[in-house]
Amino acid sequence: MTNDTARAGTKPATARTPPPASSNDLLNLAQLRAFKLVADMGSATRAAAALFRAQSAVTRSVQELETALGEPLFDRGPSGMLPTPVGRAVLHRCERIFAELEELAQWCAARQTRRRAVADGALPAYLLNTRRLQLFVALARHRHMPSAAKTFGISQPAVSTAIRVLESGCGLSLFHRSPRGLLLTAEGETFVLHVRRALNELRHVPDDIAALHGKIQGSVIVGALPLGRTLILPRAIARMSAEHPGVRVVTDESAYETLVASLRAGDVDFILGALRDNDATSGLKNERLMSEELVVLVRRDHPLARARNLTITGLRDAQWILPRSQAPTRALFDAQFKRLKVRPPLPTVETADLAVIRGLLLGTDMAAVLSAQQLHHEIQAGQLVVLDVPLHNTRRDIGLTMRAASAPSPAARALIDAIRLSVVDVARTVSIDAN
Repeated sequence: MTNDTARAGTKPATARTPPPASSNDLLNLAQLRAFKLVADMGSATRAAAALFRAQSAVTRSVQELETALGEPLFDRGPSGMLPTPVGRAVLHRCERIFAELEELAQWCAARQTRRRAVADGALPAYLLNTRRLQLFVALARHRHMPSAAKTFGISQPAVSTAIRVLESGCGLSLFHRSPRGLLLTAEGETFVLHVRRALNELRHVPDDIAALHGKIQGSVIVGALPLGRTLILPRAIARMSAEHPGVRVVTDESAYETLVASLRAGDVDFILGALRDNDATSGLKNERLMSEELVVLVRRDHPLARARNLTITGLRDAQWILPRSQAPTRALFDAQFKRLKVRPPLPTVETADLAVIRGLLLGTDMAAVLSAQQLHHEIQAGQLVVLDVPLHNTRRDIGLTMRAASAPSPAARALIDAIRLSVVDVARTVSIDAN
């Protein structure tokens, strides 16, 4: 029997499904770091040497992690310590977590006044305290120290101490005071991006383990753009929830730019809606699911509702409900007039809020240009009609936008699969509406 095996102690209880971790109860990064090194090296002895710690301390860290997860992470035998299937799943997620933190450590070291090189794969201790990193993210979000302290039920001085440790460790100023509260510095913005990515990877570990046992659980956060949230997303959620009732879905209806920022940080799992062009340096990838043309909608008893062979220039003087000037749909609308060398009309109302658009269309003689599926239910009920007016080159691709280097959680993968299946039915429905 090897020393590693002899000192491993009693194996933890093998509960088949780990308890779900709350957002304030994530796993211990230092324990995960010890686990990863043991898995990489096949030995607690070698891992201890790499960490400059006693072997007993490394062994204890692994055991405590196994207890927290309710799963054995290693098969301990004469040949050393080999990861179990659960251990391999945790290791895969750990590689992503620590790659993010190692990149952050290298970035910080390169910006310190006194350059202290960080060896490849090395991680300074100030980045291995889960709660400290959570406090930093909370303070960046709240911009108010008492609010961040209240989130975790701790004192304000404790938050202040945690931030001082981070700033001392990285050698950078992460916050500055302003009339709007504590704001991130430029360095703090980069720092928080890496930390949020790492913590968001960390929250997936229990769900990865549950998936190995055939249970899809956890939460999935969807960036829901207008072209995806009327038909595609509700049908997909219903389909997935019937199969995996333990999954919680959260939708974020923010503007595209805000959703992309959240996607890059891992706060949003993916975005569903009209696709935008992403260059090779964006770090994003698109998956096209379907395409759709824009139409002009009015209420059923609108004076033009039954007119035929209308032209877009003949509608120039209509009261238009249009998206804001920077929106892709607005650009497509304006192009209808520019191609005919006619100045585009100014909208009566600028909005992307479907509730506002619906109310105005049903209660006035205004017209709106948008996709048929966005107001599918009103079209099906006969409350709104599509005007017989041709629009040119308004096809928009609808699909998924994800981080190119992402590894979606089991819950996110389940919803993505449901979205792909739902698109076929939606495409058929939209074709009927437009005609």
